[in-house]
Amino acid sequence: MAKEKEPKQPVVPFGVWAPAVGLAWLIPGGGHLLLKRTGRGVLLMLAITGMFLCGLMMRGAMFQPQSGDILTIIINTGGFIGDVASGILYLLSVWLGYAQPDAAGHVHDYGTKFLVTAGLLNILAMVDTFEIASGRKD
Repeated sequence: MAKEKEPKQPVVPFGVWAPAVGLAWLIPGGGHLLLKRTGRGVLLMLAITGMFLCGLMMRGAMFQPQSGDILTIIINTGGFIGDVASGILYLLSVWLGYAQPDAAGHVHDYGTKFLVTAGLLNILAMVDTFEIASGRKD
């Protein structure tokens, strides 16, 4: 049996989705609020901000890209991308001088994971914003 091809979706112009996705990065949940998805936007805003604040209260470390062996580069660059993906939360905390050293201990380690996971959740929110803005999802 031949598999039928799904029709290709048209390319959505940059100006249609970029403002919403940009706002979704800068303010977690902001892209959904811009697209009139208030419930989802507020839920994302509370979840991402709460997770980020828990990471700060646990004194989690922020990642910085480092050179060295390939595993060090991958871990630190990936963690840095996760941190930066939190948008204004990351920018404010760095601007206000938050800098915890990477210390041994379960609580600090969980805090570091919370900070990165908040950014990763925001990336998922940005993808969802893109799909809604481009008309691929209701």
